Amino acid sequence: MHLVPRLGSGIPIVARTQEMRQLRAAFARAERAEAGAVLLSGDAGVGKTRLLTALGEYAAGAGALVLTGRCIDVHEGGLPYLPFAEALAPLATTSDPAVTAAVRARPALGRLLPQMQQAEDYPAIEDGQLTASERVSTQRLGPEQDLGQLQLFDAVLGVLTVIAQRRPVVILLEDLHWADGSTRNLLSFLLTRLRTQRLLVVASYREEDVHRRHPLRALLSEVVRLGAVERVEVKPFGAEDARAFVEALADEPIGQDMIADIVSRSEGNPFFVEELLASAKDCRELPAGLAEVLLARVEQLSQITRRVLRVVSVAKDAVAHAALTEISGLDELELDEALREAVQHHVLVIENGFYTFRHALLQEAVYGDLLPGERVRMHAAYAARIRNRTQGRGQDARLAHHSLESKDFVTALAALLRAMDEAEKLGAPGSALRHVEQALSIWDAVPAADRPSDVDELRLLHEASYFASTSGEPERAVAYSRSATEALGPDTGNERAAKVWRRHAEALLSVDGTLDEVLEAIDKAWELVEHTEASAARAWVLATRAGILRLIDRHDEALQCALAAVADARAVGAGGAEAAALVSLGTLADSAGEVEQARERLREAERKARDSGALNGELRALHFLGLSYDDRAEIRSALKYYAKGIQRAKETGLTWSSFGIELRTKHLTLRYVSGDWPEDDDAGRAGRGVSSVVAGRFLGIWAQFVVGRGRFADADKILPSLRQHWSADYSIALASADAAIQLASWRGDHAGAVRQARELIDWLEEVEPAVLGGIRISVHGLTAAVAQAAEARVRGDLATVEAAVEAGEKLLAHGRHCAEHGIPRSVSLGPEALAWLARLEALGACLRGAGDPALWAKAVEAFGYGAVYEQAMCRLQHAKSLLASDGDTALAASELLAAHAVADRLGACPLREAVRELSHRARVELPGEAVAPRRDVVDPLTDRERDVLERVALGRTNRQVGEELYISEKTVSVHLSRVMAKLGASRRAEAVAIAYDRGLLAAPTSSS
Repeated sequence: MHLVPRLGSGIPIVARTQEMRQLRAAFARAERAEAGAVLLSGDAGVGKTRLLTALGEYAAGAGALVLTGRCIDVHEGGLPYLPFAEALAPLATTSDPAVTAAVRARPALGRLLPQMQQAEDYPAIEDGQLTASERVSTQRLGPEQDLGQLQLFDAVLGVLTVIAQRRPVVILLEDLHWADGSTRNLLSFLLTRLRTQRLLVVASYREEDVHRRHPLRALLSEVVRLGAVERVEVKPFGAEDARAFVEALADEPIGQDMIADIVSRSEGNPFFVEELLASAKDCRELPAGLAEVLLARVEQLSQITRRVLRVVSVAKDAVAHAALTEISGLDELELDEALREAVQHHVLVIENGFYTFRHALLQEAVYGDLLPGERVRMHAAYAARIRNRTQGRGQDARLAHHSLESKDFVTALAALLRAMDEAEKLGAPGSALRHVEQALSIWDAVPAADRPSDVDELRLLHEASYFASTSGEPERAVAYSRSATEALGPDTGNERAAKVWRRHAEALLSVDGTLDEVLEAIDKAWELVEHTEASAARAWVLATRAGILRLIDRHDEALQCALAAVADARAVGAGGAEAAALVSLGTLADSAGEVEQARERLREAERKARDSGALNGELRALHFLGLSYDDRAEIRSALKYYAKGIQRAKETGLTWSSFGIELRTKHLTLRYVSGDWPEDDDAGRAGRGVSSVVAGRFLGIWAQFVVGRGRFADADKILPSLRQHWSADYSIALASADAAIQLASWRGDHAGAVRQARELIDWLEEVEPAVLGGIRISVHGLTAAVAQAAEARVRGDLATVEAAVEAGEKLLAHGRHCAEHGIPRSVSLGPEALAWLARLEALGACLRGAGDPALWAKAVEAFGYGAVYEQAMCRLQHAKSLLASDGDTALAASELLAAHAVADRLGACPLREAVRELSHRARVELPGEAVAPRRDVVDPLTDRERDVLERVALGRTNRQVGEELYISEKTVSVHLSRVMAKLGASRRAEAVAIAYDRGLLAAPTSSS
């Protein structure tokens, strides 16, 4: 998929590479005097016209004559030859004398070109004067087609043949499904006579409109057997191309959920995409213009067929023949004929014996056209049918839907609660959330006597909070849990109230900046059960409290709560609560440096949670197991546990639960670190329906891959939208700002990179001071400051040098402060933090000079734990420092080769280009990068001497040349002396002038 320039409509299109390749190949054959035709088929709005327009522009650019004609929607015989008359019209007014002569030599063209001065009609042609092929054509046209028509056909072919002798001719015919009989006959005549003309005929038609009895179908079945005729089917976009089309079409960045919604509803049809996007940001209502287009197809069908389509539209999904018989009220024969017509006209399709609309938007259009009364009646009929049948999977959800739409809230409420339970068992928390929310919306509309006896509003709020948490919507989870605490009354039992407050604490844990509120909620829960006997409720409160106390570093209290939770849980057989407490014991041991004990506790927690069906507890255990290995840079083991947790979350429908999200983000981050960079952009997208904050976490991480690969335009789309989520989750701030700083640095905007690093650090000081992630931010900001200072030195801009050094020293100090005061999960800094600290110190030494190779060697070694990309970055800097200090050139070359190999494997284009540039200056030959020496002049200069002279020609001083080439100022002077001796020059300027005169240097281009 590629983006191509905007067409005349001003709408960006996604190029259909395969289709355009086929069309261009057909044109290339026509240029070689191999005449041909292409029949372009596809649904309305799929992009046939844009393909024809693109082909026309391409052919015209290659010197071809492009003639375009369009059929219009009129009844058979309305406007004969219309597309050919439109296409050939320019021939009547052309200034080309050869074309004019060819047209006037064929007076029969007057039937198509009324502009031309008409001559006498051809005299009657006797049958004996016809060739064999003409005689066959006459017979095929039928008795109603006289020889005058054949003369016209021959005239059209003749004039096109004459023109094609001078230049290629391309005829584009649109909407052939509306063609009249005369047009079809003329097209058939042309296609059967394609031989060695430089002629290409391309005709488009809507496949959906060419039903079995359509008059075009006979022509198609005949001409497709011709060797010169090719068929090209234009299909809707796939998901990725459709997504790219939406993003290209949008005037401003839009949310991932909206993009996914448009892609899903449009089913890849470009016209539908445009209409849905243009209608409104909300896109749920079908745009009026699109509805009219869709309904126009339905209006062509019989009244009974339209009635059946209305019945099918209410079903919402595929519907059985028996259901249609019962609800439509038609007899079997009438129904069969109606369904046959709908299927033949490609409005309905049959899938596994059920009927459904060919396109979901067509179903929406028909449904939206229903009158309120008939809509309610049909929904009620479907609901009655479902109630009278044996229940099966999904039946409660269908019953709930039809009951809601028919205003039967009593039936709907009970069905929604059953559907909620079913969705939970099937591992579909998103569906369960929708059901419970609908139940809440109609709760007050159902009389108290008709509500289920075992359900009240408090339970619904509690369930809604849980399902929102497990569906990736933490903010909604908090809203529902808060509503549940507000709904507590004096008659609510202590254990139940404790359960509500514990759920509120758990919901709050998923939202940044709420720790004080979390502690308050769990303390209220504990107060309610503190003095009660052991129970499952008490064990759960203790286990949750232990985890919260660990988070705020009250480890001793957390340990006591966890041990008490284990005791209570074992006493009452609450396996899930025991597993939760064991996780807390494992993480406490991990923080204390007791690694093996921690991992054994966590494995025990995983087993206990699995055995007791505590799915969230199982994911939590796997997350912390992975984190235990991650913190110690045991990347392979960490990835194994993260992947295991992701798989379990997928199997149980908890992909977007709190720990399902944590597992996925950690796994994606480690893929970046370890050099396992995904090719598919889906890796950086969250699922549909998750909150924008959760989506932002994934996009923030993915932005680092995007920048690392040099996809700067994509990064420009991603990063601005993430700034709004910094306060919601500071991990988004760290990841997205990290990517933004690197983006500015790669673009050479070093001052901007320093500014962005400073902005993030100032923001972190307000919300989360001295986080270990601040070391990394300081490194990237310091990298930019070092580069800014180096460039300013070359220019002799001392003021900028000092400003950059001062900014760099502040970043260096901040990084050291984070390393000293940041709180690691274990007792000391792990390998990752130590590696970034080593890189920070190596950069600090570069602020006022070339840097210390020994420090860079230490940084390279520190990242050897498996941080592939970051180690390659350090290898590049190590090579720079070695070359700048006249160090070990062989080691420098080795580092460049290793860095290049990593950059090449990852597709890390900016790093690869930086390695190439330094390698060229250092005369290090990379794989496949050797440059052949110039042979056009006798060149006495060595490559190094030419490099020196090129920079002297640009006005560089000896010192500046040395800094750029990583050689000493004295060495530059030696090279210049040799150059002047070889060229017979006494001065630098004279040597440059002689080199230009002899072609040893490329002449400078004028700036005027």
